[in-house]
Amino acid sequence: MRGRERIQYKTADQIRLMRRAGLVVADALDAVRAALHAGVTTKQLDAVAEDVIRSAGAVPSFLGYQGYPATLCISVNEEIVHGIPGSRSIAPGDVVSVDCGAILHGWHGDAAFTAIVPPAQGSVDERAAELVEVTRGSMWAGIAAMVEGERLNAVGAAVEDHVGDRFGIVEGYGGHGIGTQMHQDPHVLNYRTRDRGPRMKAGLCIAIEPMLTAGDPGTRVLADDWTVVTRDGSRAAHWEHTIALTEGGPWVLTARDGGVEELAALGVRANPLAD
Repeated sequence: MRGRERIQYKTADQIRLMRRAGLVVADALDAVRAALHAGVTTKQLDAVAEDVIRSAGAVPSFLGYQGYPATLCISVNEEIVHGIPGSRSIAPGDVVSVDCGAILHGWHGDAAFTAIVPPAQGSVDERAAELVEVTRGSMWAGIAAMVEGERLNAVGAAVEDHVGDRFGIVEGYGGHGIGTQMHQDPHVLNYRTRDRGPRMKAGLCIAIEPMLTAGDPGTRVLADDWTVVTRDGSRAAHWEHTIALTEGGPWVLTARDGGVEELAALGVRANPLAD
């Protein structure tokens, strides 16, 4: 732990332990993707994820965290993050963001995806589809910017450059360090600032999670004190991965291939550590 922020740098063996937690999260999100369809309730999706996590010998990171009552955060349409699963039924055409965390042997993994439920008739709304894809691409741009010796705000600058003026970037929420706790230093912004942050070095583990809106990026929190929504009612998307920076490059701990394919397309070499 050193630097102006108390960053918990991980050893190679600790990163390997985090990878195991990351793969539990990947399994849970895959199961939720398979179960996501019109008519399913968000509570049913939550139960799917909890079963996968507990069957792997892990526990949900979110359940009970500061009183949060569920395994997943499921945010629909104008909901950006922290939507609480319940009786709501998913409808055709909904934009659904699913955020999941798991703890295995004391180490955390955290990831999220956004998907559009196919409409009953016609094609998926083009603006919504672009929102989801630009958010996903901005996450990968941020991951590709994790380079030893560069300042942390290179991540936020890469996210902002990818988004451009196509969508709004939510500023009140961002990524975070992760390890033996779900939220650690450093805070990871999704846009550039004058404060360039600490230099990135091997052992840094962070969750990168851009949140974009189709309209104004202003937010408000609902009466449940958790669900964050867009002030103007526009749709939102949220993507996230947990990443470790190793001496050979980034390793995406919550991606099955470690990020190899996506990063190669950006000209970056991923560095999955050998078991």
